[in-house]
Amino acid sequence: MTTIAELLVRSLADHGVRQMWGVVGDALNPFTDAIRREERLEWIGVRHEEAAAFAASGVSQATDDLAVCLGTVGPGAIHLLNGLYDAKKSRTPVLAICGQVPRAEMGTDFFQEVDNDVIFSDVAVYCQTITSPEQAGVAITAAVNAALQQRGVAVLTFPGDVGELDVPSGTPVPRFERQRPVAEPQPDAVREAAAAINAADKVTLLVGAGALAARDDVLRLAERVQAPMVLSLKAKAGLEHDNPFQVGQSGLIGNPATALAFAGCDTLVMLGTDFPYPEFLPEGKTVVQVDLEGAHVGRRTPVDHAVVGDAGRALQAMLPLLEDKPERKATKHLEHAREAFELWQKGQAHLADPDYDRKRVGVLRKLVDNPDARIRPELLAAAVDRHAADDAVFTTDTGMAVVWLSRFVSMSAGRRLVGSYNLGSMANALPQALGIQALDRSRQVISFSGDGGLSMLMGELLTAVAYDLPVKIVVFDNGRLGMVKLEMEQVGMPEFGTVLHNPDFARVAEAIGLRGIRVEQPGDVDAAVAEALAHDGPVLLDVLTNPDEIAVPPKPTLSQAWGFAIAKSKEFVTSPE
Repeated sequence: MTTIAELLVRSLADHGVRQMWGVVGDALNPFTDAIRREERLEWIGVRHEEAAAFAASGVSQATDDLAVCLGTVGPGAIHLLNGLYDAKKSRTPVLAICGQVPRAEMGTDFFQEVDNDVIFSDVAVYCQTITSPEQAGVAITAAVNAALQQRGVAVLTFPGDVGELDVPSGTPVPRFERQRPVAEPQPDAVREAAAAINAADKVTLLVGAGALAARDDVLRLAERVQAPMVLSLKAKAGLEHDNPFQVGQSGLIGNPATALAFAGCDTLVMLGTDFPYPEFLPEGKTVVQVDLEGAHVGRRTPVDHAVVGDAGRALQAMLPLLEDKPERKATKHLEHAREAFELWQKGQAHLADPDYDRKRVGVLRKLVDNPDARIRPELLAAAVDRHAADDAVFTTDTGMAVVWLSRFVSMSAGRRLVGSYNLGSMANALPQALGIQALDRSRQVISFSGDGGLSMLMGELLTAVAYDLPVKIVVFDNGRLGMVKLEMEQVGMPEFGTVLHNPDFARVAEAIGLRGIRVEQPGDVDAAVAEALAHDGPVLLDVLTNPDEIAVPPKPTLSQAWGFAIAKSKEFVTSPE
């Protein structure tokens, strides 16, 4: 006979799931025991269920396939929520297996009882409590297929007395469907969009992750219309390398070239992106949007010509209709944006010089933004870029760590990037790195961790040691919630509540069993990064970085400059001696 737990575990292993992440306990015992006996699966027990869900989200984003996490009755299931919302917002398939009190106690406000179907109703595309063996096979199939087809979260809840029940004889092992229909765009919509692009003198592209599979066609489009290409952060890993048209990112992580590319165009073409910051998008332009989801069209900026469908299919249909734009206006638009981008990159490179603060310009700037001569985060990010493997996978915490990676880490063809770029959660980088590292312990996985994010789920350092996961954890240790500090100061508020009283993270790591390295001087950064990335096992690199480093937005306003000035004066007046 086969139990419900065995049926579920075998179906997941047959599908190709390799790890299952969670915390053991009561209602999950039949499932963890089935995992123990399934040689194709590895159980990884985390210290907090939120980390299990983040790990699953990271695995799913890295593989574009199903990943699995588990949380037991009540609090254990609730702890999964934040990581599951990350999966939902990232549109990536994750199955959450949750425990429940025994069937006879359901609805009696029993110890630890919560209504999972209600709690997970917003985060999940499929949510069901299994109460009988006859229900199990169909519900398992429906849950996983919903997650795969709708690119979202499915939640299956099992009361404590259900997992060990035998399914009816002859119940087939559930099988799941990976293939999805390709959405063909409407020909009339493609023709109208092509006509609008042909009519434009100067075109700028804004390209997102939805166009990654169409890289070659995206580059052909940029060449045909001589368009600078602004990349979303999620498109950076697939489209940055070997791309003579790209000018980096926009938004708070952006640069002046993206603002110039937006302002200088008369037509903006958005490809596979739901870029969420309308204040950075240009106004008064003709806008063409190509997106798989019609619901995304026009919700960030007004759209004149919409093409709903797969970006690759849309471009294949559109390219033969487009005219070359060798005219001087078009080429000059591209040249201006690229020149601005390259000039900005050269200026940023100076900040990555360990001797910058001792040179003439640096000495003056140091008086304003680095009086304690801390390590500039640009120096650290650039050193990681130099020493990281060509096929390294990077994860980033939300906040300033994203800024430094965006600006200083180049994405070669083999590198990957994963983060909480839609939910924007703290503490995601380390558990996502653990999840991806478990897929391949020989591949280099680097977590760009903020000190706030790391300390929020610092218990997962123990997971890295316990399961021999050789992640490289780079900590931007500025003693601050840095992005919040920046947000306060740009509107004229003094920073408040952002200071973090951190331990020596390297010593904490050593006490846990990781290799710990602490860096306090700019001249020591390069050697320390090389040592950390060459280490065989898990390593934490704790680098004391400048808390006052300012990431200037692409087009800083007078009000932002005035806000910084007011904030700094208030901080000076109120700061302790």
